[in-house]
Amino acid sequence: MSRRIVSTNIRFNLEKEADRTAWEYLQHRDKKQYRSYSRAVITAVNDYFERRGRLASDPYLETREKEDAFLLRVLETIRAGFDHAAPVGPANTLLNLLQNISPQPASAENVVQEDQQESDDAALDFVDIF
Repeated sequence: MSRRIVSTNIRFNLEKEADRTAWEYLQHRDKKQYRSYSRAVITAVNDYFERRGRLASDPYLETREKEDAFLLRVLETIRAGFDHAAPVGPANTLLNLLQNISPQPASAENVVQEDQQESDDAALDFVDIF
């Protein structure tokens, strides 16, 4: 299986606020998470267009996301409150229920594959292949 690589240039006009902000994000990116500019840009472009597609098909998506974020903050606040008190009786049962509510982690296999792809992309950032 041969790899097909396409290169392109991105220009930033640092006199424009949006361009300058994007440039600064790239300069200060988490290099452990995004080892190359390519990975950061690819992730941002994919997230942007996937979100636009979801919003077009679901006009209430943003509202539900805001509600979910609010509920998550409420749960975190309740958990923090229980951490400071010794729960007994029904409070202990509630704490156990709250501890079982959490997002599902990504599978380890996907993380390893993404790490390998990011390593490959970081190495290719040093080579100009057209």
